Amino acid sequence: MNAAKSSTATATTATADRSPPRPYIGRFAPSPSGELHMGSLYTAAASYLDARAQGGRWLVRIEDLDRPRVVVGSAAGILRTLEAFGFEWDDEVTRQSEREDRYRDALTTLRSQDLTFECSCSRSQLAEEDRYPGFCRAAPLVAGVPTAIRLRVDPGYIAFTDRIQGTFRQDVAASVGDVVLRRRDQLIAYVLAVVVDDAAQGVTDIVRGADLLDNTPRQLHLQRLLGLPPPSYAHVPVVTEPGGAKLAKSARSVGLTAAGVLPPQLIAAFRLLNLTPPPELCEATLVEAWRWAIGRWDMARIPRRLTLALDR
Repeated sequence: MNAAKSSTATATTATADRSPPRPYIGRFAPSPSGELHMGSLYTAAASYLDARAQGGRWLVRIEDLDRPRVVVGSAAGILRTLEAFGFEWDDEVTRQSEREDRYRDALTTLRSQDLTFECSCSRSQLAEEDRYPGFCRAAPLVAGVPTAIRLRVDPGYIAFTDRIQGTFRQDVAASVGDVVLRRRDQLIAYVLAVVVDDAAQGVTDIVRGADLLDNTPRQLHLQRLLGLPPPSYAHVPVVTEPGGAKLAKSARSVGLTAAGVLPPQLIAAFRLLNLTPPPELCEATLVEAWRWAIGRWDMARIPRRLTLALDR
């Protein structure tokens, strides 16, 4: 392959630093696969507080591309819950399902540079592989079956400095291999959609869960190939059950409360973010509680770890 068209640019270090600084735009991007739960509330609060403490804008995007996982009514329920907890977003809510033309344009751009290829491999065929081994780089192994579109990824580390987790680097080729951009069922993959959406919305700062930390180098690589500005990243620890098990989302959903009433789960989210709310804050209004938290926000207080257990 012509070196000018390869993705060996990833062999050099990528960085999410930006200069000069842009006006802060943050976002929260839930998937409508169920009710808003405690882990999502805590992540949303971190994103919201960071934006408001810096005088920035905060957006909400519904990531509903994975149609088999979408629960009918979930998106509306998530938005109602966010409103009930006092979140205020600064623009209309966007939905990925309404933006597919943008993703296909990005695919066309990458294909025109000979950076993608079609792959016929199924999950069962790759079940024994630790990473995608490049079976279909020359041509699909099996003809006449639905194919995915993969991005050619050559060896080389991609590094960035996370505002919470510190320096993180990954050789994407060695860790995951050639990255899926469009699945065999023709649905656009998360990694491409999120890169296109963040750039289109002017997002400058992303605060999200540490379960997406190792996905970030792939996004930085795509941003570079598409000529898109990289945001700053901060990955908060993922909330788990007290014993460290994955959060039982159905049991940890956060319900609606009366208008203006401070939900106890919001105080719990503040505690998880190491804001140490005083007992009297439980008697405050929603507006007062958010004002208190914004005034005391300090991301440096969030522990540099990948998980954080609930107290109970």
